[in-house]
Amino acid sequence: MIEFHTLRERLRGELYTGEAELLTYAYDAALDRSRPDAVVVARSAEDVRRTVAWCAERKVPFVARGAGTNLSGGCVPLRGGVVVSLAKLDKIVSIDTEKREAVVEPGVVNLHLQNALAPLGFFYAPDPASFKVCTLGGNIGENAGGPRCLKYGTTTHHILGLDVVLPDGSLERFSLEDRGPQLASLITGAEGTLGIVTRARVKILPLPESITTILASFDSIDAAMGCVSDMIAAGVVPRVLEAMDRMTIDSIEAYLPCGLPSAEAVLLIEVEGSKRQIERELEKVSKLCEARGSGDLRLATDPAKREKLWEGRRSAYAALARLAPNVLVEDGVVPRDKLPEAARRIKEIAKRHSIEPALLFHAGDGNLHPNVIFDERDAEWTRRVKAGGFEILKMCVELGGSISGEHGIGIDKRRAMAWLFSEETLALFRRIKRAFDPRDLANPDKLFPLEGEPPPEGLIRPAPPAPSDAQNAFVERVREKAARGEALTVIGSGTKCPKNLRGRGEVLSTKVLDRIVALDRGNFIVTVESGVAVRALKAELEAEGFFVPIPLTLGTVGGLLATCPWLPLREAVLAMKLLLPTGEVVEVGSKVVKSVAGYDVAKLLLGSWGTLAIILEVTLKLLAARPDIPNEFPIPPKPTPGPVFARLQNAFDPHRLLNGWILEDSDA
Repeated sequence: MIEFHTLRERLRGELYTGEAELLTYAYDAALDRSRPDAVVVARSAEDVRRTVAWCAERKVPFVARGAGTNLSGGCVPLRGGVVVSLAKLDKIVSIDTEKREAVVEPGVVNLHLQNALAPLGFFYAPDPASFKVCTLGGNIGENAGGPRCLKYGTTTHHILGLDVVLPDGSLERFSLEDRGPQLASLITGAEGTLGIVTRARVKILPLPESITTILASFDSIDAAMGCVSDMIAAGVVPRVLEAMDRMTIDSIEAYLPCGLPSAEAVLLIEVEGSKRQIERELEKVSKLCEARGSGDLRLATDPAKREKLWEGRRSAYAALARLAPNVLVEDGVVPRDKLPEAARRIKEIAKRHSIEPALLFHAGDGNLHPNVIFDERDAEWTRRVKAGGFEILKMCVELGGSISGEHGIGIDKRRAMAWLFSEETLALFRRIKRAFDPRDLANPDKLFPLEGEPPPEGLIRPAPPAPSDAQNAFVERVREKAARGEALTVIGSGTKCPKNLRGRGEVLSTKVLDRIVALDRGNFIVTVESGVAVRALKAELEAEGFFVPIPLTLGTVGGLLATCPWLPLREAVLAMKLLLPTGEVVEVGSKVVKSVAGYDVAKLLLGSWGTLAIILEVTLKLLAARPDIPNEFPIPPKPTPGPVFARLQNAFDPHRLLNGWILEDSDA
């Protein structure tokens, strides 16, 4: 029996232990339920810190909660303990249009920030369908997305800094400008398993000069998906590119008529910019739609008409909920050129399980949302729906995609992580969790399979390209050094390290890793080994009409990422293949433009100077036009040793074998 009177004495906010209140916080927008032992409604960051410190002292689990709109069971308190509600931490602390940033508390509703920015001529890009009620703290925990992700990326691309209460009760401030690894990137998308965010500094953007919405009708979902693939292959990047099938269209029109046409499928496309830019984009989009048989293209430039269309699109969940008590909203990602195949296979899966999904896609980034109605009181119906949903996720992985694009993993998908990642990668995630939360108190039993939990049937990860002989030899040498416990220095071309590295352990250069592993032209993605010279990579890609959003600088790709002299570089990074100082090879991230499965280790390592892991390969997002990038940067400072950095070393390099000279030479 947990006694909560000592916690109550520490708080300015409320503490509830009554049965009605506890049941209210026992669930989110998914199906799982578990009753907490107490609920703290925090009134300040200090309330959060004191609550977590109290839990740490008594080994009581805790779970952060925003508005409870999570769709994967992420804020369900599986082990009881304390739910920490952040809904009352709802202040917009500051807006600085000159710096293009805002500081907010985690309970700020996404829409409220949008409303505060609009009169100033700015907006916040992430726009989940639940933006009218979901909170920014929840968006950060899930790395939430929305329709505008195609052009602007998910939440992580708009986070500049975070204040976080770690599981021991300490309050830390992480910023992208910090020396060393990007801890703010690690916390974003961690689903509250590494700590609780109490304040965020976010990027804001100027409102576009003009926006036009295009509604294109198609005779089949296949034709609509084919058109999406055509647009991406042609280098067209609209502000928004959404797809809906007939069931979704009909449900919306019956619930909230907004003028959607009677068609088997529609694409909702938005382009933005100057009038001239919009004219050029409209011409390209129109030709591509017509080539796929779209005979009905409607334009909406009036803000009221555009808003009506979007009100309808965002009401899809509510519209379907009128048909049955429950709606399973699945959330998987496939490479964008696999969308037509994915749409066909979803229909086959639905037929096998006798379910009827309404198809709604963030099609521009390959994010699928089959919505399936059911009644959880009907056990057999519920079983078929869950089985069908799990098979759809499996299909996404088989096609080279991910099991989540924006809803997170939570409870629902933790076993499916074994399809997406190797046991070595999952073990790294667990070590990161233990490094920050050794007692496993912060939102326990979420995000990845429990140790000993049986994996789902079938190992279905697509086989990666075979490593080169040079890569195999490099890995073997590091393993030999690890087995003997000997220090090692790993560099790229050496442009950022001292000329004399004697006494620093054996020096290995990644310059031998100089292959372009795979160029996925249809999806605008390239995978390269880390020793490829930046200038050579850019020249080779540009000769084929592709542009990589990294500076034209001396040195290797791996060296550029490891030192990270330019923060927007992070927006290009999708996945990495890493060699740990222990000799293990792990793959993190996903080779699709949108995925929120697992800790974002790829972005964490930016700025780490090779002190945690060796980058063997990196997967980068490509562009169809040359970006405006400065090419001269000062060499950024080396990481600063400290307690939080030491936690990371415990997860990646417990014996402190890799690049120790960097920390010794730090001028911290």
